[in-house]
Amino acid sequence: MHEMSLAESIVQIVEDTARQHGGTRVASVRLEIGQLAGVELDALRFCFEAASRETVAAGATLAIDQPPGQAWCMPCGGSVTVGSLADPCPDCGSHQLQVTGGTELRVRDIELG
Repeated sequence: MHEMSLAESIVQIVEDTARQHGGTRVASVRLEIGQLAGVELDALRFCFEAASRETVAAGATLAIDQPPGQAWCMPCGGSVTVGSLADPCPDCGSHQLQVTGGTELRVRDIELG
């Protein structure tokens, strides 16, 4: 389950950031995880709760923004929204897509409490 290693990395980022700003408790964490990032959000929430126990992030609210997948279609030249990496171009049906967005995985905000 790679969500546990992701959660542990997120907690480390949160702890380091809180320490740099003199925080002793984190109230909330907001993540940006693109629809094409390959992360199971419910599993990540569960893992974050487990990984943050006994840290400054214990009990913190976890908010997740999920931008849609974006791709450029080589045959028709359009910029399109896709729900998965296996989706065809909704305009022409081609599978020759170059992903341009929706693969993000980043900590956006940390609110100290």
